[in-house]
Amino acid sequence: MQNTVVISLVCLLLTLSLGGCSDTNKQDAQSSSQSTKADSSITGGDAYERPYSPSFGAETAKVSIVEFFDPACEACRSFYPFVKEILSRHPNDVRVVLRYATFHQGSETVVRMLEAARLQGIFKSVLEALLEDQQQWASHHEPNLNRAWEIAKAAGLNVDSAKAVINSTNINQILAQEKEDIRSLQISQTPTFFVNEKPLPSFGAQQLYDLVISELNK
Repeated sequence: MQNTVVISLVCLLLTLSLGGCSDTNKQDAQSSSQSTKADSSITGGDAYERPYSPSFGAETAKVSIVEFFDPACEACRSFYPFVKEILSRHPNDVRVVLRYATFHQGSETVVRMLEAARLQGIFKSVLEALLEDQQQWASHHEPNLNRAWEIAKAAGLNVDSAKAVINSTNINQILAQEKEDIRSLQISQTPTFFVNEKPLPSFGAQQLYDLVISELNK
């Protein structure tokens, strides 16, 4: 009964953004430059998960949820509490892997910001702050990136150090690899979920939870 209540509440939150955010093919003016050769810390793994991919939950978990998300996507923000709820219910059996899909204008800069936060060891706190205050900075046409930096700073980001690395070769390679994997897996909207590399039968919170439970019961 409790599971149904949680899912119902999240589904209600998703009604305004049902169907997710589609790829508008609008990239940040600060596009990632192609570098010569990426090392194995970038290209290792597979199209579902790379060595650098941020993840939450036990590494030995039976079920892996891979989410391709855009930090400016309203549906991604709405789904985040539900994904956290799944983790809290199955802390030893489920892990979540986040992948970047920079479909909205300004999103690439914010992803670079998140990667800088990851290097500083504060990825989760900066991510959650940016999602919580998404409406203050995210716009499909005129994102307020100065406000995004302010939010990240309030969450603990050392902005000067972050700005010194956001255009680094390493982060450029990560963004390039993410875009290649998006093309390979034909990702066209966010959030897109895979559970143990299986796509959802249809988009929705209930469908995600049902597939997780199905994999847990195997």
